[in-house]
Amino acid sequence: MKKLIETFKNIWSIKELRDKILYTIMLLFVFRLGSFVLLPGVNSTALAAAAEGRGATDLLNLINTFSGGAFNQGSIFALGVMPYITASIIIQLLGFAVPYFQKLQQREGESGRKKLNQFTRILTVLITLVQGVAYLGFLGTQGAVDASVSQPIFYLSNAIALAAGSIFAMWLGEKITDRGIGNGISLLIMIGIIATLPRTFVAEFLGRIQGGGVIIFVIELIVWFFVILASILVVQGVRRIPIQFANRMVGRTSSEIPAMGSRDYIPLKVNASGVMPIIFAQAIMFLPLMLARTVAERSGGETSNFLIQLQDFQSVPYNAIFFILVVVFTYVYTALIVNPKQYAEHLKRQNSFIPGVKPGEDTESYIDSLTTRITLPGSIFLGLLAIMPAIVGAVGVSQSFAMFFGGTSLLIMVGVVLDTLQQIESYLLMKKYDGLIKSGKLKGRSDTGGIQIGASY
Repeated sequence: MKKLIETFKNIWSIKELRDKILYTIMLLFVFRLGSFVLLPGVNSTALAAAAEGRGATDLLNLINTFSGGAFNQGSIFALGVMPYITASIIIQLLGFAVPYFQKLQQREGESGRKKLNQFTRILTVLITLVQGVAYLGFLGTQGAVDASVSQPIFYLSNAIALAAGSIFAMWLGEKITDRGIGNGISLLIMIGIIATLPRTFVAEFLGRIQGGGVIIFVIELIVWFFVILASILVVQGVRRIPIQFANRMVGRTSSEIPAMGSRDYIPLKVNASGVMPIIFAQAIMFLPLMLARTVAERSGGETSNFLIQLQDFQSVPYNAIFFILVVVFTYVYTALIVNPKQYAEHLKRQNSFIPGVKPGEDTESYIDSLTTRITLPGSIFLGLLAIMPAIVGAVGVSQSFAMFFGGTSLLIMVGVVLDTLQQIESYLLMKKYDGLIKSGKLKGRSDTGGIQIGASY
């Protein structure tokens, strides 16, 4: 405890770090405050009542979790930063398929990054307008629109308000990244997820108290703790490939010195794809729900038992398919963002090599095979983490609390916290203070050391 208090004192004593933390907290407070500003003409009570009938793992409630409850409240921040995330993913995927965007990502440097940011912002506005109109239509189907409000005025004014809210949230995230601590967009998503955690935690605790299961609640917390530890290990897990730099002649003498140091390493992450495979798999798994509704409408309400099971997130068929999809998408996305050929070319330009491996195609094949092997345990763990809410839900944990045992929520929280703490520790070490841990080095998703190539690191 004394060490913790001393660490907080050291953090507060660094003026630059203190200002960044206070600035970040202020902007996060503004974001949370905006989540309670309702759109004009929206009946939040009717919207909340309609949300009660949906499952905790329903797609709409998942979006509501990422927006910190703003989606089910009809807030101006109902869409949050999700349009920006969608636009960023689209631009990133275009970088793999379109040569122009690939050039901006890999060769244009800072100017290319600025152009990509501009494209992302423009695409965010377009996506927000489309999603905003769809969201307003959804409000109408839920009976949450005041009947006395003119429909054209309602749609026009609130579509603009939703677009302005998302753009403002995006601006807050960029300001936090520039002048605050941590990645702003990630922090906004995390603060939205954490905002729903206290309510679900208290509800789970009270439910166990009333049922006489205090010991069960303690066991739940212990399991949750170890799941978080395992997530941290996988997020930070790196396979280091040692590399050797060729010696070079210096001056007119015959002495030789290593270029850029005699040894370094290439870090290959165990989970290079992050949370993206789970997001893609979840999007695919919502297709059976749409198919079931279509079949039911055409067959007069009759739906096959298999489609019914695919709508239940706790069923065995749903989780088996979900697990396989996560494993497959982990390999696919890793293949997209980890380019062994790019590593081999970079080593050749730096006049370096992997000991025991010939430069060129042999190096490319070696890195490719190694990436494939280390992705296997990472993909299996990611698949288990994706179905963990269903596993703990099957043994009695409430659905709202079970979603914090895995999936996108847990991975985002772990990754963002590690990134932010890593930045704080770098300030402490720069000012000659002790770090946040007694030994070793705290590593976030963006801090793997060694030779880093590509945007995936």
